[in-house]
Amino acid sequence: MRKYFFAFLFISLTVFACRKAEIIDDTSNAKLQFSTDSILFDTVFTNSGSTNRVLKIFNYNKNSVILSSIKLNGGGNSTFKININGAAVSELSNVKIRGNDSIYVFIKAFIDPNNNDSPFLVEDELQINSNGNQNKIPIAAYGQNAIYLNKAVINSNTTFLKGKPYIIYNYAIVNTGVTLNLNAGARIYFHKSAKLFISGSLQANGTLTDSITFTSDRTERIYDDEPGQWEGLHFLRNSFNNKINYAVVKNALAGIRVDSLSNNANPKLLITNSIVKNHEVAGILGYTASITGINNLVYNCGQYLLIGLYGGDYNFYQNTFANYNFNFPRRSPSLYFSDNLEGSTSKVSVLKTQFINNIIFGSLTKEIEFDKKGNLAFVQDFKFNTIKTDVQNLGTTNFYNLDPLFLNPRRENYLLPSNSSAHDKGQDLSTNPYFNSYLNKDLSGKTRLFPSTLGGYQK
Repeated sequence: MRKYFFAFLFISLTVFACRKAEIIDDTSNAKLQFSTDSILFDTVFTNSGSTNRVLKIFNYNKNSVILSSIKLNGGGNSTFKININGAAVSELSNVKIRGNDSIYVFIKAFIDPNNNDSPFLVEDELQINSNGNQNKIPIAAYGQNAIYLNKAVINSNTTFLKGKPYIIYNYAIVNTGVTLNLNAGARIYFHKSAKLFISGSLQANGTLTDSITFTSDRTERIYDDEPGQWEGLHFLRNSFNNKINYAVVKNALAGIRVDSLSNNANPKLLITNSIVKNHEVAGILGYTASITGINNLVYNCGQYLLIGLYGGDYNFYQNTFANYNFNFPRRSPSLYFSDNLEGSTSKVSVLKTQFINNIIFGSLTKEIEFDKKGNLAFVQDFKFNTIKTDVQNLGTTNFYNLDPLFLNPRRENYLLPSNSSAHDKGQDLSTNPYFNSYLNKDLSGKTRLFPSTLGGYQK
């Protein structure tokens, strides 16, 4: 027992001695260093906070230093808040940094709304005072007012305008028989796991110089190309005459989902001059769907760029499908079509696929696959496409495994050099019913000449 008592006494005295030995340096020579000399936030939507920015304060002196205060110049009225040791405040006093140690200061922005449509700048300054020294770290953020929709049901014809972005929480639904028009420049942002259901009609009318955006509401750079942040656009069975022209759809679970065939002579979805990218599962997903695509660039999705299940009617002209995914592995072909749902042997619909003048390429040996299990017709009309595949059975007019030599897929540049094998290979589509509306020009607005360059871009 005496042995344990003396051991405890020794440890206690040692700890006490260490504590007594701590020296606080209160001279002005005890300088601090900082991980950055300014803090800038990406665009922050009003009424919602930002992610944290981090400032690290270093004390490279051998002795401890006391910060008499860390405070925001704007005080309690500041747009920003700081968090040190779990306390969200505008000012904190007597903060110790031990010798050769550091602390973290987390800064977050909370911006009140105003009447501006365009982003506006808000600023403050973080002041760190110690031993008569004052250091100032400028803080700035761009605020953006927005229109918020939470579990919204659109029951009458509605137009979303350019200007303030629209932010959807949970979901919004365009009701049966109702048309939602999106003007050129409209921006639709989605909070985590949010989605847009279309039971009526979506008319997204972007232009070459003013496209429409569908993406996550996280505007920080680290989220710029992060897939799976929202659920996607979902066109329901009753939906009709949907058009997406000059739009960017990115970073969802499945960017565009279309259910069922069209109930009239038009495709259920006509998508033109658009970019669909960085989706976790699929860029475009059809269930017995009727989809026509012209002049689109679809790339970098976790599994499929375009997948059609339960049959359907898919018509694509002058599109670029490119799936390299440098950041994570992929096993599924870029394009996949089936007359059944995976794991089921039930037949559902005739599968019709017409692909002319497209590029279908990527990092796998086989970038297109068909799975036929039913007894219905299985129509494959593939002409003058560049296709990466190990099964060359889609017709003799296609160009198999000829690398189009995209300029820089790592930097998302899918233009073609002058020596690309895709030049001057395309079938004349001047008699196609979509020629005057879309096919006479490429995705960048350049006049298309036949025999055209394959894919979305004319040389």
